[in-house]
Amino acid sequence: MRVGFIGLGIQGGPMARRIAEAGHPTTLWARRAEALEPFRDTRAAVADSPADLAAASDLVCVCVVSDADVREILTRPDGILAGLRPGGVLAVHSTVHPDTCAELAETAAAQGVSLLDAPVSGGGPAAAAGTLLVMVGGDDAVVRRCRPVFDSYARLVVHLGGVGTGQVAKIINNLLFTANLATAVSTLRLGESLGLDPKSLGELISQGTANSFALGRVVAGGGLDSIAKHAAGLLRKDVDLAGDLAARAGDGDGIVFEAARDTLSVMDRLLA
Repeated sequence: MRVGFIGLGIQGGPMARRIAEAGHPTTLWARRAEALEPFRDTRAAVADSPADLAAASDLVCVCVVSDADVREILTRPDGILAGLRPGGVLAVHSTVHPDTCAELAETAAAQGVSLLDAPVSGGGPAAAAGTLLVMVGGDDAVVRRCRPVFDSYARLVVHLGGVGTGQVAKIINNLLFTANLATAVSTLRLGESLGLDPKSLGELISQGTANSFALGRVVAGGGLDSIAKHAAGLLRKDVDLAGDLAARAGDGDGIVFEAARDTLSVMDRLLA
């Protein structure tokens, strides 16, 4: 497939490189010219606009930050939908509200374009290593068609159902990750109060039954400080999205929300 990629950030940049290096004809577009510099050693082409990128692509991957960013890049006058031909596919790798994907899928379908929501988990290092987890919602035949591209940067691709289900899974994943940060920090603090070195304790627990990805991030970073600086806003967005979905389902706040909000409170204090 000819692939267009927009959103060349910490995670999207390595994903785009993996796609290009896998041999898929790749076209890139970015608001900032410097975002394109790392691709000068690849065969990736550069488009003048999102519409031009889409016109040169069978599949357009979008990895921007927010719901508003996704909508804007798809629907602006020179946006992706202005250039993508009937039969084309959009893959939204951003973590956004499932309703956003459902609405945009209807808009895309009106011009013969399929939309997949395909948020990813693992971060920049996993993208560079080709070991991301991809959570996909959308038509089964379209997912199968796009699998070779997804496989270029993923260790696991899971098709969860219709459009929006990938986002639901990713939001729940990020909710639990945020909650696990709080329990990891609290546990290491308890160990320190009982005379144990928190780094040594963390390294020990990470090899046992109580291990978690969140614990590993806390131990590697020496606490929540670095995570708060880079991810507090994104985690808050995803916890809020989870709260909205839970309320719609009539599922009240549980322990996971309490722990996640504890994490966000600690981050707020660290950033104050």
